[in-house]
Amino acid sequence: MQTGLLIDMDGVIYRGSQLIPGADRFIAALKRERIPFMFLTNNSQRTRRDVATKLERMGIQVGEKHIFTCAIATAQYLAARKPQGTAYVIGEGGLLHALHRNGYSIVDHSPDFVVVGEGRTITLDVLERAVNMIMDGAKLIATNLDPNCPTINGTRPGCGATVAYLEAVTGIKAFGVGKPSPIMMRAARKELGLATSQTVMVGDTMDTDILGGVQMGYRTVLTLTGTTKREDLDQYAFGPDVVIDSIADMEDPLSFFAHSLPQGNREDDTVSSLSEWREKQLA
Repeated sequence: MQTGLLIDMDGVIYRGSQLIPGADRFIAALKRERIPFMFLTNNSQRTRRDVATKLERMGIQVGEKHIFTCAIATAQYLAARKPQGTAYVIGEGGLLHALHRNGYSIVDHSPDFVVVGEGRTITLDVLERAVNMIMDGAKLIATNLDPNCPTINGTRPGCGATVAYLEAVTGIKAFGVGKPSPIMMRAARKELGLATSQTVMVGDTMDTDILGGVQMGYRTVLTLTGTTKREDLDQYAFGPDVVIDSIADMEDPLSFFAHSLPQGNREDDTVSSLSEWREKQLA
């Protein structure tokens, strides 16, 4: 059975600006063996091209087709819900680009949605405008609900912190699209053309990567080079299928799939043919 990977980046492939040893060989092996894979990130600031360029400078050669961000997931979701809609955006280039690519106009009054992503230049004036738009009926959308982001200099507030401010003032809860939301997890799988049983989520964070994978019925691999430590696992009612010290443990992906990864549950697969499904029910 074919197996494909959804792969978190920060904490799995690199830490800050430093490549995690073995990550380049792992990706090279995926390409050599023609194993489908997609990088997933809850950072809405960069476009697909930006992310691909960052990876290239670290020695990992991938195309834009291998990148899927929460900004893209958000823009696709909004375009499906309200085509050709309008948005007031708290965020940066990656989010603006994704919305434009999906037919959205960016406005500064009477938007259909207030869309919140990461941003370095958020002001009280921007937040006040967003509050009044939400109170006037604009729907509050979060590209992700991560409260903070680890950096080489410490911790900075994340998109979830900005969203929490708007929720507290307006009394209205945001709808989050990024990991662990099934919206992003499902959209990425579909871009790879995989069934649920064929999909594996590789990440370093229990509350986003692993939780999202478990909720979708994907097999999950936790790597200990990021935010989660082995002793943390007892705190959770759910858990990964496999725990590895580093992505270097997957440098031979075919061997890893065969010997370390459990089989996917095909009962979770989406019905692709209604006629075939009916035949199975009558059998």
